[in-house]
Amino acid sequence: MKYAAKRIAMLLFTMVIVSLLAFAAFDRISGDPATAMLGTQATAERVAALRAELGLDRPLLVRYGEWLLGFFTGNLGVSYSYKTPVWQLIAPKAAVTLCLSVLSFLLIAAVSIPLGVRSAGRSGGVLDGVRTALNQLCMAVPPFFTGILLTWLFSTVLKWFTHGQFPELSSDFGGAVRYLLFAAVAIAVPRVAMTVRMLRSTILGEMRRDYVRTAISRGNDRAGVLYGHVLKNALVPVVTFLAQTMAEIVAGSIVVEQVFAIPGLGRLLVASISNRDYPVVQAIVVILAFWVVLSGTVADLVSQRIDPRLRLGGGT
Repeated sequence: MKYAAKRIAMLLFTMVIVSLLAFAAFDRISGDPATAMLGTQATAERVAALRAELGLDRPLLVRYGEWLLGFFTGNLGVSYSYKTPVWQLIAPKAAVTLCLSVLSFLLIAAVSIPLGVRSAGRSGGVLDGVRTALNQLCMAVPPFFTGILLTWLFSTVLKWFTHGQFPELSSDFGGAVRYLLFAAVAIAVPRVAMTVRMLRSTILGEMRRDYVRTAISRGNDRAGVLYGHVLKNALVPVVTFLAQTMAEIVAGSIVVEQVFAIPGLGRLLVASISNRDYPVVQAIVVILAFWVVLSGTVADLVSQRIDPRLRLGGGT
């Protein structure tokens, strides 16, 4: 419990630092939101009046303190461009991106672990060389290019979905998930290849350890040793690696959303940056960072539960 409490405290501290850096960075970035909002009607008097209305004339730390308090109470301010409460604006889009990220992660875990175990169990030979070459190819292909190919094949050729017509999650959850599945595959392909390679290497390394040779010499079945002992030890670094891939998954989601015309946080982030809509940009950056940090914290806690040696070193 002490270790879990420390990790949660570290998560909160990290998020405060990230939010402060994001807030300060967008405050110092070139370009004035008031000037951008007024456009050709911007005069010194009007810019000053609008800055006062938006609260931009107050000290940075004062504004950050109010924003941080609002973040924990659900009040993220009002969008400069849409004149809508930020949370009301990003909540449905965050749900779409979260759904895409979780779906991608589940695909990676469900596909890579069986493939990694099978690849390790059948190492050596011509077929293993072919699998390794194919694995390298999948790692080299970026998600956006895979997304373009999948869009062409399944939307233009096979007509399995209509590009740009994303169903609402609230009204057609099944249809939305089917649409997101193609984008999730594009995100998952290189990550599956990386995880398969890592799991294969870890299993082969574990199979050469003394406890495995001892267990086999005592008459235990090789497959039983693999699934009963080796796989458990090999999964510890793989679980951590999978959680660490959440950063790449979130980044891939933002990119792939553009390819598949998915109305998620990625498209809103790009539009808000162009419009200098900093309240929206700040909220999205902090939310994405929270997902990444949270996944790392969960990975540490899960790894500690899987490996008793980590529990001994990290407390209970």
